[in-house]
Amino acid sequence: MNEQANKGARFRQLHEGPAPLLLPNPWDAGSARLLAHLGFEALATTSLGVANVLGRKGVRAEDVLDNCRAICAATPLPVNADLENGFADDPATAAKTIAAAHACGAVGGSIEDIVVEAAPRVYDFALAVERIHAAVEVARALPTPFVLTARADGLLHRLGDIDDAIRRLQAFEKVGADVLYAPGLRTLEEMQTVVRAVNRPLNVVMGFADPGITLEDLGAIGVRRVSIGGALSRLALRAFLDGAREMRAGRFGFVRDIASLAEVRDAFE
Repeated sequence: MNEQANKGARFRQLHEGPAPLLLPNPWDAGSARLLAHLGFEALATTSLGVANVLGRKGVRAEDVLDNCRAICAATPLPVNADLENGFADDPATAAKTIAAAHACGAVGGSIEDIVVEAAPRVYDFALAVERIHAAVEVARALPTPFVLTARADGLLHRLGDIDDAIRRLQAFEKVGADVLYAPGLRTLEEMQTVVRAVNRPLNVVMGFADPGITLEDLGAIGVRRVSIGGALSRLALRAFLDGAREMRAGRFGFVRDIASLAEVRDAFE
């Protein structure tokens, strides 16, 4: 079994552990290495983090894939790729991003059922299911294990309620998705409702949820994977902006809080 096959098998196993898999989202090779150094067992890319790095509101497929390649090369950890909507409406075209992410070294990837434009729109139910089915077929045809995550994003963008999200996730499960994901679940009660409605691992993103919820709380209701989306990138930018504003005002107290060179370099090659 080659290295990517080992990563793929490991990533699948991590969804079956005694506690939810913590899946942090680095935005470049350096942040990936820092997270690996802290002991995380797997990583996930974030398209929002890529957009922040590039100084743009959105990203292209090549931006996401280049970032995925860099993060996969930065550590020996399994990597899940944020592939947005597959950068296409057509099911077969969108599904090709799964193979492209695999070629970059990823062992998992997510496909959304929404197009985020000036006015976000959710795909018609039948088309959304067809898109996930096509992505599953591509994932199953890959030479090494690949965990396909199907997302129902209407709840996050207030374009659907929890019942609609569950209907979509159940349909995605029936066509073979490995992991299910409905961003926008904010309370333990909402999360538990979805967990009870499906039979595949549920990913919860804590970037939009009640921050008082703990990993133990999530494990107790049956959540199997926990990510953070672009929140770590935004946290870093918050510190950057605060320090830059302080500097612009002629003060430099922020240097008391910066990471030491040793702390950072210990994680780097």
